[in-house]
Amino acid sequence: MVHRSPGLGVLTGPTRLAVWGDPIAHSRSPQLHTAAYAVLGLDWDYGRRQVTVPDFDAVLGSLDDSWRGLSVTFPLKSAAFAVSVDRDRRAHLTGAVNTLLLTPDGPHGFNTDVGGLIRMLQDHGTGAVERARIIGAGATATSALVALAELGARRVEVVARRPEATVGLVALGGRIGVDVHAIPFPDSRLEPVTLTLATIPGDAVIPDGSVDLLAESGGGLFDAVYGTWPTPLARAWAARGLPAHSGLGMLLHQAVLQVRIFVSGDADRPLPNEPLVLEAMRATLVAD
Repeated sequence: MVHRSPGLGVLTGPTRLAVWGDPIAHSRSPQLHTAAYAVLGLDWDYGRRQVTVPDFDAVLGSLDDSWRGLSVTFPLKSAAFAVSVDRDRRAHLTGAVNTLLLTPDGPHGFNTDVGGLIRMLQDHGTGAVERARIIGAGATATSALVALAELGARRVEVVARRPEATVGLVALGGRIGVDVHAIPFPDSRLEPVTLTLATIPGDAVIPDGSVDLLAESGGGLFDAVYGTWPTPLARAWAARGLPAHSGLGMLLHQAVLQVRIFVSGDADRPLPNEPLVLEAMRATLVAD
């Protein structure tokens, strides 16, 4: 079901928000959101809480009417999808919800990771994309595939250790008009692509030879990792003089879209003074 905007007012209603995940201590979402609400003049409280998948439903059900919304990170995005009374198109396509807007009729689910990826790529001058590569086959890879489709990609390679993990991505590609080719980590040269989106953990083990082959043919690298930087992939790209960008841009822009949702119920509605909000949020990342 496609999301219907609840039409919340800006200055009234619940004022509590948080990011949930497991682990969660590393999350920068509290700094980003707090900076945004300060610019907007909103006295809202944004915290963090470690919540496991088995406990998710019970903890969500325990919230009172002071709660406005939740940012949801690993490994809770499927659980958030399941409890949503409706979902935006990107959440519907990916099966993942990273934002819950809490209303009297239930949680409304959104996926702002897709928009965050698109805005990050556009920040670095990436417009239309014809051919790209995704490394990894988890939830972030699904958002990456939808983002690439919205940027015009018609052929995407997915590099994964286990071919069976890519079945869902191949099927999703068929629904959104993208020819998805699943390949194992390479041991020989690959055809070149315009860009590579890495969606694996920063400490994931990749054979050295595969890293080199991916870098040689991968175009620019956009890595979802930001906490452990540079990653082995980023070092391989840099060694060849190729651009490599961390996931901070994605983190920033998906958070801006979350703030829009928590303020107005609509990810497409710009915030009042949004350039100032974005500047304040970006400054928190630089300060850290």
